Amino acid sequence: MATNDRWQQYLDAGKAWTELTRAQAEAVVRDLVKAGDVQQKRAKKAVDELLDRSRKNAEELRKVVRHELQSQISALGIATQEDLARLERKLSKATSSKSAPKKTTAAKKASTGSSTAGG
Repeated sequence: MATNDRWQQYLDAGKAWTELTRAQAEAVVRDLVKAGDVQQKRAKKAVDELLDRSRKNAEELRKVVRHELQSQISALGIATQEDLARLERKLSKATSSKSAPKKTTAAKKASTGSSTAGG
């Protein structure tokens, strides 16, 4: 159970940096202004920077998760939508080429023999 608690802490920490709302950013900056770490005239810019960083962190996290999922799916050998589409094209091409009527040699001989026999 301790592992789950640690995992939840990691998720919560990541969430704090990827889902920061304007109100949360303003609260952080307000605390920084009170502590003297940020000047009041720079507060709005600091809020915007926090929100921008939050958006960038969220996008970076999405990229990492997407890459890891693709890597795991590839390692498992699970077919992707692209794999399935390629297979469908291959099957439809094979099916359409088999369904095209072909004249057999016997049929050709019969049709040529009947036209020459009559003339």
